[in-house]
Amino acid sequence: MFDIRHYIRDIKDFPKPGIIYKDITPLLQDPVATRKTVAAFLTFLKAEKIDKVVGIESRGFFFATLLAQELDAGFVPVRKPGKLPHTTFGESYALEYGHDTLEIHCDAIEKGEKVLLHDDVLATGGTAAAACKLIEKLGGEIVQCNFLMDLDFLKGKKKISAYNVVSLVSY
Repeated sequence: MFDIRHYIRDIKDFPKPGIIYKDITPLLQDPVATRKTVAAFLTFLKAEKIDKVVGIESRGFFFATLLAQELDAGFVPVRKPGKLPHTTFGESYALEYGHDTLEIHCDAIEKGEKVLLHDDVLATGGTAAAACKLIEKLGGEIVQCNFLMDLDFLKGKKKISAYNVVSLVSY
């Protein structure tokens, strides 16, 4: 059985003291591991028709684009404010200290389209919940929210428990 943990390294005290950062760079550098990761995600989708794959800035873009290609679906980036060139909708969400916002192009998803949301890490769930709100604001139907890893101790799944949530590994 393929285990992506072998390709995720811990970086202590990054980006600040006390944080153990889960670095996916070794996974991205190995083409066989990357293909196996995409294949693992696809097994959870079965025969589900996906129209758009939404990737959350920035590490969510890597596998979201690969999944979109494999699913013959469009890719939609969700980014921080001011990064998308066309008219956008935004959704604010709470951080541990303060707030942040995500944006999506207002014409990125059509009403009734089946959407897969992807990000690299599910932590507190705030970012994923905001992205889900944006998708639904545009009329998209969320089929699944998938993540390379879930930092289970932060209980992010609770914020997006209304959706089918898949993580390849949990910490």
